[in-house]
Amino acid sequence: MKLFKVMNAQHFHKQGVMGPPFSIVSGSLHEIKAMVKDESEKVLDSHSHDITQRVIPYIHKWSSLYGKTFLYWYGTQPRICILDPEMAKEILSKKFGYYAKPKARPSVVTMLGNGLVLANGLEWVKRRRILNPAFSVDKLKDMISRMAECTVSMLDEWKRQATESKDKSKTIEMNREFQELTADIIAHTAFGSSFAQGKEVFHAQREIQKLCLASNVDVFIPGSQYFPTKSNIKIWKLDRKIKKKLEHIIESRLNNSQTSNDSLDCTYGDDLLGVMMDTGKTSIGPKLNMNEILDECKTFFFAGHETTATLLTWTVYLLSLHIEWQDKLRQEVAQNCCTPIPNADMISKLKIVNMVLLEALRLYCPPIELRREASEDMKLGKLLIPKGTYLGIPITMIHRSKEYWGEDANEFNPLRFINGVGKAAKHPNALLAFAVGPRNCIGQNFAMLEAKTVMALILQRFSWSLSPHYKHTPVNHFTLQPQHGLPVIVKPLQL
Repeated sequence: MKLFKVMNAQHFHKQGVMGPPFSIVSGSLHEIKAMVKDESEKVLDSHSHDITQRVIPYIHKWSSLYGKTFLYWYGTQPRICILDPEMAKEILSKKFGYYAKPKARPSVVTMLGNGLVLANGLEWVKRRRILNPAFSVDKLKDMISRMAECTVSMLDEWKRQATESKDKSKTIEMNREFQELTADIIAHTAFGSSFAQGKEVFHAQREIQKLCLASNVDVFIPGSQYFPTKSNIKIWKLDRKIKKKLEHIIESRLNNSQTSNDSLDCTYGDDLLGVMMDTGKTSIGPKLNMNEILDECKTFFFAGHETTATLLTWTVYLLSLHIEWQDKLRQEVAQNCCTPIPNADMISKLKIVNMVLLEALRLYCPPIELRREASEDMKLGKLLIPKGTYLGIPITMIHRSKEYWGEDANEFNPLRFINGVGKAAKHPNALLAFAVGPRNCIGQNFAMLEAKTVMALILQRFSWSLSPHYKHTPVNHFTLQPQHGLPVIVKPLQL
């Protein structure tokens, strides 16, 4: 191991790629842990969007010392940090088949499911082909009414609480509310079940997420996932609960199918679960077995609500700081959404809302870093990358690069997107919120439609401002989360 690390470091040093000192066993993990701990105790100015030092302090520090491309060791893994959008495009697009998703820790696989997000090669191609129809534009438009129904239920409760208070306002912890809301929406739109049926999956995955976070910066020992530790036993129990609930949802769909399962005309619905189950009925095309369907359900139940909830949280935060933009959005919604429940055509006309969401994705992007692994010896730009090398693309830093976004890179300016994403920065791929290339996020249209619908409904009914109790503490919890939540004071526009 020592010889391998030394030779690997020398290989990159000869190419001008330097990096921090490392130990043989833990690499730079001790330094990473110390920096993360120190930053987690700091509170930023509520109006500051310069968050990289707090969220990814080691990349912030090492990039200033060693440049835009540097080598560091995450335990036994050699990682090259890539801060150049052109190199990122080469990894994600031009040579996408040669840079695979790295193998995830067993606990992360348990949480996410071994589905589309983690699959590679032909298995990824198969699953993407099966799942694409569930995210067609026409199907997404049909989901707006269900998204709105879930949202209005939440907003009615906000209004009730505000109306009952003396000052006709209510402090709401937005991150928690949006986590519940988006889980409810994904349960209705992707699995045809209510949140009451799916909430056990949602809460169990959240518990596994906490356990994953606790061990994420520790050196992983292969085989340790089988040890009956306190953490592992808890993960096993939670996983059994998730599988049992998902199996119940699938069995209900089977029992409620309109015709006999022997009929080729039988369909299980046009949502995500229905599309996956329909693949098993004929001998034509790729199929998913029951375990694969369970994995995809876990993937989309978690990924389908976590990222959108985070986007909504930070959008509300930004609009609480910039009331003038909140007013602009409210005017646009009033002009284009002439009914209490907007339809797809109305939502499509919300151009300013779209720009604000894109700026929120730039400044507070839910995914913090994209990671890939060289599946063979590769040439990347002028660099020779050995097989097995991890490549990290820190989205949070690229989204704040003054080189690509200008001197106001750390400022909230939705107008930068007035001519679209491709012309917002000096490089067309400087916005990586949904990645780029063949492996871009399959659910990006779903997420944006959901976010626009939810924001339109909130803007129709409420104004809001930041609570004085808010602490600006963005933190890396797999996605970019407010460490102490987001308390916001909401006031109904009509009592």
